[in-house]
Amino acid sequence: MIKETSFQDVFIPEEWTEEQRMIAQTCHDFIAQEIWPILDKIDDKEEGLMQKLMDKSAELGMLGLNIPEQYGGFEKDFLTGMLATEAIGSGHSFAVAFSAHTGIGTLPILYYGNEAQKAKYLPNLADGKWKACYCLTEPGSGSDANSGKTKATLSADGKTYSITGQKMWITNGGFADILIVFAKIGDDKNLSAFIVEKAFGGITLNPEEHKMGIRGSSTRQIFFNDCKVPAENLLSERENGFKIAVNILNVGRIKLAAAALGASKSVINKAVEYAGQRVQFGHPIGTYGAIQHKLAEQTIRAFACESALYRVSRNIEDAIEALQEGGMEKGKAVLKGIEQFAVEAAIMKVYGSEVLNYVVDEGVQVYGGMGFSSDAPMERAYRDARINRIFEGTNEINRMLTVDMMLKRAMKGELDLMGPATKVAGELMSIPDFGEPDTALFAAEKKYIRNFKKAALMVAGAAVQKLMMKLSSEQEVVMNLADMLIELYVCESMQLRVEKLVSMKGEKECALLIDMMRTYLFDAADKINKAGKDAICSFAEGDEQRIMLSGLKRFTKTDTFNTKEARRRIAGKLIAEGKYCF
Repeated sequence: MIKETSFQDVFIPEEWTEEQRMIAQTCHDFIAQEIWPILDKIDDKEEGLMQKLMDKSAELGMLGLNIPEQYGGFEKDFLTGMLATEAIGSGHSFAVAFSAHTGIGTLPILYYGNEAQKAKYLPNLADGKWKACYCLTEPGSGSDANSGKTKATLSADGKTYSITGQKMWITNGGFADILIVFAKIGDDKNLSAFIVEKAFGGITLNPEEHKMGIRGSSTRQIFFNDCKVPAENLLSERENGFKIAVNILNVGRIKLAAAALGASKSVINKAVEYAGQRVQFGHPIGTYGAIQHKLAEQTIRAFACESALYRVSRNIEDAIEALQEGGMEKGKAVLKGIEQFAVEAAIMKVYGSEVLNYVVDEGVQVYGGMGFSSDAPMERAYRDARINRIFEGTNEINRMLTVDMMLKRAMKGELDLMGPATKVAGELMSIPDFGEPDTALFAAEKKYIRNFKKAALMVAGAAVQKLMMKLSSEQEVVMNLADMLIELYVCESMQLRVEKLVSMKGEKECALLIDMMRTYLFDAADKINKAGKDAICSFAEGDEQRIMLSGLKRFTKTDTFNTKEARRRIAGKLIAEGKYCF
C-alpha cells in the first residue's frame, strides 16, 4: 500500500529446492495413486477407508511434515509445508480430512501445548495412531465463535473439568480420537481450549451429515454430556481459547489457499486434456477461441494466485526465522510470524477460494454436457470446491477482516496509512504529470501498480474520514475496499514474479508469462475501478464525489492491450503441452 517492493526481495515458486520438489512429488504421487482411483468409494464413506488412507499417508511421513523430530515428525519449514499442502489439495475429501488432522487438529497442541501435552499427543498424531478434529462451531455460533455456549465446570477438588455442550460441522468427527474442544469455564467471557480424548466418555455423535460436496469427509455434530477431562488437559491458559482459535485460523486460511491452488491446477489439467481430445465441427474444441479464452483465464488466475501465495509464505518464513534468531521459541515464532501477515492470509483465503470457484465453473463449461455428469471429473470438482468460500471464516468475514486489521494497525501507529492517503488526496487537485514516458521493461506495469495503490489509499482514506466509527457497519464499503486491496496485492505479486523470472531467463523465454501478467493487470484495472466507484458513490456527493471519481479514473487508466491474442498464445502453449505448464 505505501511502499514499493523490489523483485529481488520476493520468493517465487521457480526457486524451490530439489528436496522441496521431491516432497511435493511424493504428495502428488500419493494422491494420484491412492486417492484418485477410489474417489467414488471415498465419497460413499466406506467404513474405515479414510482412516486407512490417513495411515498410508503417515507411513510416508505426510502427517508429521511440520512436527519437530523429537515428537516423531520431519520438522520441515513453513514454506515446505505450504508446498505439500498444495500438492495434496487436489485430493478432494481426503485433502479436507488430512488438513483438518494436520492443521486445526494438531497445531493447537504443537503451538500451545505444554511439554507433557506435546510428548503425549504429538507422536501419536504424527504417525497416525490417533486422528484429530477441532470442535469450535456451534448451532448458534459460527462466524461469531466467541459466543459459544459449551460449558466447562471445574470439579471441587480441581482435578477434572466437566464439559457439556454441542458442536457442529466437525470435520473428522466420526473417527477422531483427539478433539480440540472450545468451551467457557463458568461465567468467563472468553473461550478456553481443551485436549479431549474420545476415550474419556460422555461423547455422543449425530449421524453423518449429507453434504453438497466433500461427501467423503466425515462431518458430524458432537454432543458432550458431562465429559470428564483431566485438569492438565486445559490447553494454554484459561480464557486463551479464542486467541488460539484466531491464530490457528490464520494458519488455516493461508493453507486453504494452497490447497485451492493445487485443486485449481488439477482441474486445469483435466480441462486442457479434454479440450485437446473433444472434437466438434471437425476440430478439437481447444482450437476455438471461446474455449481458448477459458483455458487461458483459468491459467492466468492460478498463476496469479501462486505468485501471491508463495510471496507471502516466504515472508512468513523469514519472519519466523527472525523471531527465532531473537530468542523466541519455535512454536511462538511461527504463530507470531503468521500473525504479522494475517492481512495477507485473509487475502489469500478469499482469492484462492474464488480462483478455484472460477476454475471449476469454467471446467464444467469446457466439458459441456459431460461436465454435468458424475461419470466425468468436473461434477465432483465443482461440488467439492464450493465449501472453500465458507471454510476458515466466510469470504465476507475475511474481506472485512482484511480492512479491519489494516486499519487497526494504522490506529496503533504500526502502519502510516493516513499520511500517504492525504498525499494522494492532495494529488487529485494537481495537474497530472505528462512527462516523457519511461520505456524500460515493466515501467508501464509498475506505474499501473503505483496508481492502483493511490486509488486504494484515496478511497480508504476518504471512507475513514467520512464514515469514521460508522465504517464497520458499512459492510458493502468495507468489502469494496477489500476487493481493491486483494487485486492490488495479487497484481504486484504477479508483476514481481515475472520481473524476477525475466532477470533469470531473459525476456524471450518469459514471453507467455509477460502475456499473463499484462492480461491480468489490464483486467484488474477495471475491477479496482468498479470497486472504488461503488465505494465512492456510497459515501461521497457533489463536488467531492466528482473529484474522487475523476481521480479514480486517472489511477486505473491503462494503455490498450490485445488480451485476445495474449490468451490465444497462452492457450496454444497449454494445448501443445496437454496440461498446466507454467
